[in-house]
Amino acid sequence: MQKVIIAGAFAIALAAVASFAAGGTKMKITSSAFQEGANIPSKFTCDGADTSPPLQIADIPSGAKSLVLVVDDPDALGGLFTHWTIWNIPPQTSAVGEGSAPKGVHGTNDFGKSGYGGPCPPSGTHRYYFKIFALERELDLPFGAKRGQLEAAMKGHVVAQGALMGRYSRKK
Repeated sequence: MQKVIIAGAFAIALAAVASFAAGGTKMKITSSAFQEGANIPSKFTCDGADTSPPLQIADIPSGAKSLVLVVDDPDALGGLFTHWTIWNIPPQTSAVGEGSAPKGVHGTNDFGKSGYGGPCPPSGTHRYYFKIFALERELDLPFGAKRGQLEAAMKGHVVAQGALMGRYSRKK
C-alpha cells in the first residue's frame, strides 16, 4: 500500500512539473478597454487611431526571467495573422498603457512592420488574441525577428501563459 501511495504522489508531482514546464500555469491579461470575448473598440483598429489598447498583466510567476506579448488573428485567410510581437519584456511589467509598448525587443508583424498593427479584418467578425507568456530565460533574438523564429526560441522555456480574446468586424 505504501508503494502505491508513493507512486501516486510521484505521478502527481511529475504531472505538476510537466504542466508547469509546458506553460500550464495560468497568468491573467486583461484590458480596461474591452472584456473577454467582447468587441474591441474601433479606436484600437485600422478604422480608428490604430493604437494599442491598455493591458494589465497579473499572476506572473516569481521565477519568470522575461515576458513575451503576442497579438494574433486565427481567423485570417491563410491562417494565423500576427499583429504584434515583443519579447524580453521585464517580468515586473504589470501594465502596458494605451498607445504604448512595454520595454522589450520588437518583432516584425505580418503587416511587415514592428509595433502594433490593430485589427483590420477584410470581412466578417474576427477573433484577436492578446497572449502573454512568462519564460524562465531571456531570448537571444534580434529586433525584427518573425513569429516563427520567436516560437522556436520560446519552445521549452514557457512557464506560464494567459490570453485575452476580443472580437472585431469592420463597419462598411
